[in-house]
Amino acid sequence: MPYRRLPNTDNARIKALKTAIEKNSSLFGQDVVSLDVKKLEVMLRTFETSQNHYRASLETQATANRKMQKLIKNARLYISHFIQVFNFCVIRNEIKKEMKSLYHLDPDNYTIPDLTSNESLLAWGENIIKGEQARLAQGGIPVYNPTIARVNVAFSQFKDAYIAQKTYQNNTGRQLEALSVQRKDVDKVLHELWNQIEAYFAYLPSEERLKRCKDFGVVYYLRKGERENEDN
Repeated sequence: MPYRRLPNTDNARIKALKTAIEKNSSLFGQDVVSLDVKKLEVMLRTFETSQNHYRASLETQATANRKMQKLIKNARLYISHFIQVFNFCVIRNEIKKEMKSLYHLDPDNYTIPDLTSNESLLAWGENIIKGEQARLAQGGIPVYNPTIARVNVAFSQFKDAYIAQKTYQNNTGRQLEALSVQRKDVDKVLHELWNQIEAYFAYLPSEERLKRCKDFGVVYYLRKGERENEDN
C-alpha cells in the first residue's frame, strides 16, 4: 500500500496547500475539508510572501558577495604590498625598525602577516593605516607606491562592503527564521488537511480513494516492493 509523505520543499508545500484549497473550492458547497478555507488562503499568501522575501534577500546577499570578493582581493593586494615596501624601507635603514611597533609589526620579522581571512584583513588594514598616520605625525617620510592614501581607499571599500554583507546576512537569517516557523505551521495544517481528505474518501475502493486524494494534493509514494511490482 502506498504511503503518504509531507512535502520537503517550500514549492511543494505551496503546491499541496494551493491544490487542496482550489479543489475544495471547486466543489460548490461539498466541503471535503472542515478547516476554514479563508484562513488557509491567508496562510498560503503569507507563506508565499515569506518565501519571496527570503529568495530576494538571498539573491541580494549573493550579488553583494560577488562584488565584495573583488574588493577583498584588491584590499589584500594593497595592504600586503604596502607592508612589503615598508619592510624594504626598514631593511635599507630609511625607516627605523622600532617604528614597526606602531603598525603592530614585529621589528625583527619581515614576513607578510596572514591576510587570508576577512577578519585578519580588517585588523591589519586598521593597523597599517593607523601606524602610518602615527609615524607621519612624528615627522616620518611617507611610504610611496603604494601610498597610505591609496591603501586607505582600497581598504575602506572592502570594509564598507564587509559591513554591508554582514547586514545582508543578518536580514537573510531573519527571513529564513521566519520561513522556518511558517514551514512548521504549514506542515501541521497539511497533516490535518490530508487526514480530513482521506477520511472523506474512506468509503471508496482503494485505487479510487488514492486517485481522489491525489486530486486534492495528497502525495503518496510506493514502497520498494510495490515499485518493483509496478515495473514488472
